[in-house]
Amino acid sequence: MLRTDLIRPMSELLVAHAGHFGDKVAYRDGRRSVSYAELERRTRRLAGHLARLRLQPGDRAAICLGNRVEMVESYLAITRASAIGVPINPRATDAELAYLLDDSGATVVITDQAHVDQLRRLPAKRSHLSVVVTDEATASAETPVGFSSYAAFTTTEPVTPARDDLALDDLAWMLYTSGTTGRPKGVLSTQRNCLWSVAACYVPVPGLSATDRVLWPLPLFHSLSHIACVLAVTAVGATARIVDGYSAQDVLEALSEERSTFLAGVPTMYHHLVRAAREKGFRAPELRMGLVGGAVTTAALRSAFEDTFGVPLLDAYGSTETCGSITVNWPTGARVEGSCGLPVPGLGVRLVDSDSGLDVGVGREGEVWVNGPNVMVGYHNQPEDTAAVMRDGWYRTGDLARRDEAGYFTITGRIKDLIIRAGENIHPGEVEDVLRVVPGVVDVAVVGKPHEVLGEVPVAFVVTGDGGLDPMRVFATCRERLSSFKVPEELYEIARIPRTASGKITRHVLWEMPARLRACGADHYESLFRVDWVPRTPVTAPAVLGNRWAMIGPDVFGLAGGLEAAVVELRTYPDLAALRQAVATGSNAPDVALVAAAVDLPEGTGSGDAVRRAADELSHQLDAWSAEPGMTGSRLVVVSRGAVATSSEEDVQYPVHALWGLVRCAQAEHRDRFVLVDIDADATLSATALPAAVCSGEPQLALRSGVALLPRLARVSASAGEDTCALLDPRRTVVVTGADSARGAAIARHLVAGYGARNLLLISPRGSVDGTAAALRSELTARGAKVMLSACDPADRHALASVLAKHGRPLTAVVHTQSDPERILESTVDGALNLHELTRGAQLAAFIVFSSAVGVLGAAGQGYEAAAATFVDALAQHLRVGGLPALSLAWGPWEPANQLATAAPAGTGQMSAQQGLAMFDGARTVDHAALVVTRLDVATLQVPAAMGTVPALLRGLVDISAASTPDKASASALRRRLARLTEPEQQRALVELVRTEAAKVRDLDGPATVGRERTFKELGFTSSAAVELRNRLTEATGLRLPATLVFDHPTPSALAQRLRTELLGIPTPLGAPTSVPPVCDDPIAVVGMACRFPGGVCSPEDLWRLVADGVDAMSGFPEDRGWDLAGLYDP
Repeated sequence: MLRTDLIRPMSELLVAHAGHFGDKVAYRDGRRSVSYAELERRTRRLAGHLARLRLQPGDRAAICLGNRVEMVESYLAITRASAIGVPINPRATDAELAYLLDDSGATVVITDQAHVDQLRRLPAKRSHLSVVVTDEATASAETPVGFSSYAAFTTTEPVTPARDDLALDDLAWMLYTSGTTGRPKGVLSTQRNCLWSVAACYVPVPGLSATDRVLWPLPLFHSLSHIACVLAVTAVGATARIVDGYSAQDVLEALSEERSTFLAGVPTMYHHLVRAAREKGFRAPELRMGLVGGAVTTAALRSAFEDTFGVPLLDAYGSTETCGSITVNWPTGARVEGSCGLPVPGLGVRLVDSDSGLDVGVGREGEVWVNGPNVMVGYHNQPEDTAAVMRDGWYRTGDLARRDEAGYFTITGRIKDLIIRAGENIHPGEVEDVLRVVPGVVDVAVVGKPHEVLGEVPVAFVVTGDGGLDPMRVFATCRERLSSFKVPEELYEIARIPRTASGKITRHVLWEMPARLRACGADHYESLFRVDWVPRTPVTAPAVLGNRWAMIGPDVFGLAGGLEAAVVELRTYPDLAALRQAVATGSNAPDVALVAAAVDLPEGTGSGDAVRRAADELSHQLDAWSAEPGMTGSRLVVVSRGAVATSSEEDVQYPVHALWGLVRCAQAEHRDRFVLVDIDADATLSATALPAAVCSGEPQLALRSGVALLPRLARVSASAGEDTCALLDPRRTVVVTGADSARGAAIARHLVAGYGARNLLLISPRGSVDGTAAALRSELTARGAKVMLSACDPADRHALASVLAKHGRPLTAVVHTQSDPERILESTVDGALNLHELTRGAQLAAFIVFSSAVGVLGAAGQGYEAAAATFVDALAQHLRVGGLPALSLAWGPWEPANQLATAAPAGTGQMSAQQGLAMFDGARTVDHAALVVTRLDVATLQVPAAMGTVPALLRGLVDISAASTPDKASASALRRRLARLTEPEQQRALVELVRTEAAKVRDLDGPATVGRERTFKELGFTSSAAVELRNRLTEATGLRLPATLVFDHPTPSALAQRLRTELLGIPTPLGAPTSVPPVCDDPIAVVGMACRFPGGVCSPEDLWRLVADGVDAMSGFPEDRGWDLAGLYDP
C-alpha cells in the first residue's frame, strides 16, 4: 500500500517528471499554466536567484501569495534552495503579518504587488528582508531597492545554481497553526514527514495517478493544500487546476472546463456547490471523487453530494502537526455516521486518558495520540510547547475521540477547544487576547457555536465593567487585529465566566448560563435596523376611550359612515378654529379628533412643492392643537391612506409619508397627544377598526383589511453564504453629492477603495472653489480615479441636468449625501427627486439617498428634518417596488458630526466614521428599501423599559416583560412621602429628583454635577433634552407637564418648586392688588399686536394714536366669549 517510490527529494521528482511528462500541464490557474518541464526549469532558476539573495540553507523564506501557479513554484523552489518554506495567509492583517515574519525570522518573502504596500507599512526594523514581487509591473527599472522581480528570476539563468541538496530528513517547511497558547506556532517538517503522508494516504486511498485532473479551490497556504495538492500532484505527475476561492459558480465552471476527475473542498463549499448544481441541473461525468478538508461532513451533506454527482465524498481527520491525515474514510467499505474513519495504514493511533496516561477501551473517550513518520519535528523556537505535546515519539493532539469495535474513530471534542470554521482553525485564546484589550471588557471567553453551513462559528461571552461596553468597538478591534474568519459572530454579555478551581474556563457551561445578546452577526448589523409591521390582535374598544369624536376638515377617506356606527357621537368641523370656537361656547371637548393627512398634487405641480405646503399646513395644526388648553385631555388622530408600506411588496404614496415624520416629532414632544394611523382602500373596515386601534395605546398603526399592524424596529441580520455586496462597474461613473462634507468625502473614498469605483462625479455647492472638495478630488485622483468636481445644488433641477449632461459618461450609481439644514426639505426632497428623474433610464446598480433617523425615531423640534427623511424612505420603497435599486439610509449621528442628525433620539449614540462605512456596506447586502443606521444603546433603554415608557417602535429590541404600566401609583407614593416631610425637606427631595433626572439626560456623573441654582441652559440642555427631562419627570410624578417646563423654570430649584406646588395641590398665591405710581417719562414702543382692543383699534398705529391722544376706550367685558364675568372681577 505504501508508495515508497514517491518518498524522494522533490528536486529528483521534478527532474524525473520533466523528462517523462515534458509538456504536460502540471498546474494551471486563471492566468497561466506551467508544464512539468517548465516547472523544473523555473523552480531551478528561482532557487539559484534566491541563493544569490543570500538565502542560506536552513534560512526561512516566506510565501505570501494567493491561489496561483507562482505559489506552487515558490514552495518547490525554496526546497531546491535548501531553505525552509513558510507559507503565509495572504489575508493576514498588518499585525498578523508582522508577527509571522518576526517569529519565523524570514529573510526573504515572495509576494505580489497587492501586498507590497502592506509590507511597506511594517516597521523599518525589517530592512534585512528581501522582497521578490511576482507581478510584471515591478520588473521595470523603477523597481524599488530591496525588491526583486519574480518574472526576471524565473526566466533568466542565475549565476548561482540551485543547490538541490536538501536531504529527506532536513527541515523543509514551516506551516503555521494555532497552538494551546493561542498564538500561531510554526510547525517544522521534513520532506520525509510530508511525502510519507502522500505515499501512505493521499495517493493510495483515493487512487491518485498521473491521469487525474485535480480541481483545487482550497487556500494553498493550508497544510492540506501543501500535502495533497503541491506535493501529491507533483509526486504522481497529475494536473491541477487552481481556483482562487470557494465560489460555487467558479467551481462548477472549472469542473466543466477542465473535465476534472478529482475535487477538493471544505463542507461550506460543498454545501453551496450541491445547491448550485441542483439548480442548474449540472453534472460532472468525469468526476470520480471528492475530498473534504477541515472537518468531517455530516451524513446529509455527504448524501446530497453523492446523489448530485454520483461519486463518493471522502473525509478525514488530521492536523498540521501530523502533516496530513490521522484517520480517513475510504471510498469503499463501511461507513459509520459521524466517524472520521480508520487510522491511516502505518500510523500508530491511541486513545489515552489524559489524567492517567493509560489507553481507554472501546466506546470510551480519550485524547488522540499519534506516532509515525509523518509527525512533525517540533514547533519553531518553542521547545517547551514541543515538549508539552510530544512524549516518547507520540504526538498528543489535544483532541478527544471514541473508537468503536471496528476501529472507527469519532471526534467528540477538543481539549484545546479549537474552533473549525469552514476548514479554518480558530483558537479561542487568540480571539480572547484581542477582546481583553477592548475598553469595558473585564473578562471574556470564546467558544464555538454549531453552524449549519460553516460547521462552527466563534461566539464571545464578555463580562463588562461599570462603564458598559460598545459592541461596535469590539468588532472594530477584532477586524483590525484578526483575520475576518476569526471575528466572533455573536457577542453576549454575561455576569461571570465559569471556571474550574484551577482557573480554567469551563466553556461548555457558558450556554447554560443566563446571558444577554448584545450583537448578532458582524458589527455592521448591530446598528442596522428595519421597520417591521407586526399584527396586533384586535380588541374591543373599552369605555375609557370616550364616545365623543370629532372630524376636523373634510372626510377625505370616507370614514364618517363607519365611525358613526362604531362610536356614540361624531361631529364634524370645517377646521380646528371651528372646533375651538365650539368648545369655547360651551360644547364638550372631544375625546378623539380626526384630521386627514393628504398631499394635494395639482397638475403641473412638483411633489416637492406639494410636500412643503402640506407639511406647513399640518405643522400649524399640530402646533395649534398642542397649544390649545381646552384640548389637553383629547387625542388628535392623524389619518393617512397608503402612506406606509407594511411589506416589501407594497407601494406607497411617498409624498404623504413625509407627514408621518412630522407627526412622529410632535409625538416625541407631546406624549399621548397624537396618534398616527394609516388605512387602506377599504374605508368601511378601516372605520370599524379605528376606535380599537386608537385606544390601544399604540402611537402609530396601520390598518390593513381591518387588522391593526404595529411598527417595530428590528435588527437586520446577515444571511450565511456569499457576500452580495457587489463591486461597481469601474467603466461607469458614480455620482456623489455633498463632496464638501466629511461624510460625503468618506463615502467617496470608500467607493474608490472598497467598491472599485474609478470614475466619480463629485457634486458640492461650491465645486472647486471649496478647498475640502478640491482636496478630495486630488486625493482620489492620486489613487487612480478619474474625478470631475462640479458646483451644483441637486435641488436645482436645471443646474443638475446641465452637470449630468456635461459629464456624459454612463452612470452606475448615485449616492445623495448632500443636505442643507437651513433648507432641509428642498435639499433632501427636491435633490432626491431630481436625481431620480434625471437618472431613471441609466440602468443604475445603486441609487442611495442619505437622510436622518429622526424621521423614524422622532425627535422634538425636528419636524421638517423628519419629514424630509420619511419622504426619501418612502420614495426608495416606491422605486424599489418598481424594480429600481433604490435604498434610503436614515442615519443617526456618526463622526465627524453630520448635518442630518442634529437631534439624536433617546437611546442612540454616535458611531465612528469607520463604523459608519461598515454600516453602509452592510446595508448594501440586504434586500430592504429603507433602513435605519444608528448606534442604539439597548442597555440605556432598559430603564424606560422597566418603567413601561420605552418608545413603542423600540419595544421589539428591549425586554419589557417586567415593565410596569404607567399609572398614578408612583405619583401617589411620591405624594405620601412628601406629606411626611417638612416644607424644606420636600423642596430638597424634589430638587434631588430633578438633579438626578437631569444628570441622566445629559449623561453627567451623577446629580452632584447639577447645581441647585445652575441653569439648564448652562448644562447644555437643548429643546430635545428639555423634552426628555419633562418626560422623565412626568413618569416619576404622574403629572401632566408642559413641553416648556424647563424654559419656564430654568433651574432645578425653580423646577422643584413647580413640582411641589402641583403634587401637593398648593394654591398659587395671586397676591393683593397694588397701586403703581405713575411714570410720565417712561418710553413706549408699540412693536406689534397679538390681541383685540376696544375703541376701533385694528393696527399698531391705531393703538399709538389712542395712547398719545388719551382717548377713553374703556368698555364692558365682552359677552360673546364664554367668560365667567362674575368671577373675573376683583374689587
